[in-house]
Amino acid sequence: MRISEDRVKKVELLSPAGNLEKLKIAINYGADAVYGGVSHFSLRIRSGKEFTIESFKEGIDYAHARGKKVYCTINGFPFNSQIKLFRKHVEKMAELEPDAFIVSTPGVINLCKEIAPHIDLHLSTQANVMNYLDAQVYFELGVKRIIVAREISLKDVQIIKEKLPELELEVFVHGSMCFAYSGRCLISTMQSGRVPNRGSCANDCRFPYTLYAENPETGTLFKLEEVAGEGTYIMNAKDLNLASHIKEILDSKAVDSLKIEGRTKSPYYTAITTKVYRCAIDDYYNGRFYPEIYQKELHTTKHRGFTDAYLIQRPYEKADTQKLDSSISEGTHQVTAEVTEDGLYFLTKDKMCKGDEVEIVSPNGELTECENEIGKVYKKEDSWFVKFYKIKTESGKEMECIHSGNQNRVKLPCKMEPFSFFRRKIGKSND
Repeated sequence: MRISEDRVKKVELLSPAGNLEKLKIAINYGADAVYGGVSHFSLRIRSGKEFTIESFKEGIDYAHARGKKVYCTINGFPFNSQIKLFRKHVEKMAELEPDAFIVSTPGVINLCKEIAPHIDLHLSTQANVMNYLDAQVYFELGVKRIIVAREISLKDVQIIKEKLPELELEVFVHGSMCFAYSGRCLISTMQSGRVPNRGSCANDCRFPYTLYAENPETGTLFKLEEVAGEGTYIMNAKDLNLASHIKEILDSKAVDSLKIEGRTKSPYYTAITTKVYRCAIDDYYNGRFYPEIYQKELHTTKHRGFTDAYLIQRPYEKADTQKLDSSISEGTHQVTAEVTEDGLYFLTKDKMCKGDEVEIVSPNGELTECENEIGKVYKKEDSWFVKFYKIKTESGKEMECIHSGNQNRVKLPCKMEPFSFFRRKIGKSND
C-alpha cells in the first residue's frame, strides 16, 4: 500500500499519540490529527506519564509545523477534592495551544470555556451520546465535536447529523473495545482499587475467570464447567475493526472524523493502523476500495480477534464480540526493528542476525535499492526487503546477532524513511 499524494480533506483521520515517538509516527504515517495528554486527568494514565509538559509541547509544535492538529485529552471524571488541581492543569494545557480539549462532563466544559474560550471542545465517548437530544444539549453548551458512544448505530449518527449539521461527529473505527457500557466500568475498581474513570483501569475484564454456583441452603459450591474450546475469558471483548466498512461510513456523509484507539499500544500498531486507514480513506475518494488488502495489514498487528461491533449492526444481531479462548493474539508478523528518526540506523525489537532477510514497512514506500558491505535493500514482488551481511553498531562493533532490548543503534545499508519498521512472518526462523 502507498499513501496517496492527493489528499482531498473530506474526513479526518485521528490517531493515538501515547508518547512523543508515537505522535511522530502517526503524523508520518498519514494522520490528520492526533490525540494524547499529560497526567491523571487523561483516561490513559500510563500513556499520560510518557508525556511531560515539555515533550507534549514539542509534539504539538511538531504537528503544527506539518499542518496537523493535536487534541489534548482531559477526559477524566474529577472528584471534588481534585477541582483545584484540575483547574491548574487546564491552565497549563491551554498555554501549550492544542487544537482542542477532549472532555467528558458539563462542569468541565464550563471550566474550560472559562479558562480557555479560544480552544475548541470535543466531547469524549465516555459521555455516551447516542441521540440528537443529548447532542443538542452539549452543542448548546459550546461543544464543537462529539465523539459518539461506541454502542451507537450509523443510522443514529446520520440522524444526529441531520438534526445538527453544524456539529462535528467523530466515530471510533479501530482498537480495543470495553466490556462496560461506553467504557464506564467498576470491575477494576472493585478488584484492585484502580479506577477506570480516572484513567487507571487494570483491564480485569481481560483475565480468565472460573465460574461457580452456590446453593444458599446447603452452602454447596458447584464449578460451572466451561464449554470445550471456548475457555473462560468471558468478558474479553474483541477489538474493533471497521476498515472493511469505511466506504459505507463515508457514504453516509455524517462522519467528520475517524478515530483509532490505542495510546498504550506499540509504535508498530500506531504505524500500521494509521497507514491502513489513511489508504482506505484515500482509496475511497479516488474511487477504489480494497478491504482484503487493508485486513491483511491489520492482521499483522497484535489483537484480540476482530469485530465490527455496533456501528453497522446492533448488539443483539450478532454474537461475535467476545474472544473467549485467550486475552490477545499475536498477529501474523513479528516486528524485528524500528528505523531511527534520522533514517541511518535501526533499534532492535526482536533477535536479528547476519543473513537475516526482513520485510520493510515505511510511511510512504519511498525506498531505493542499494547494496554494500552492510547489506542490501531490494524489492521482491510488491514488497521491500533488507538483508544484512553485517550487524554493525554505530560505534563500529560487529555482532553475529543482536537481541531484543539491546539499545545500540545498528547501521543500515542505506538511508531509509524515518520510523520505518522491519518485520518477519511469525514462525519464520530468525537464525
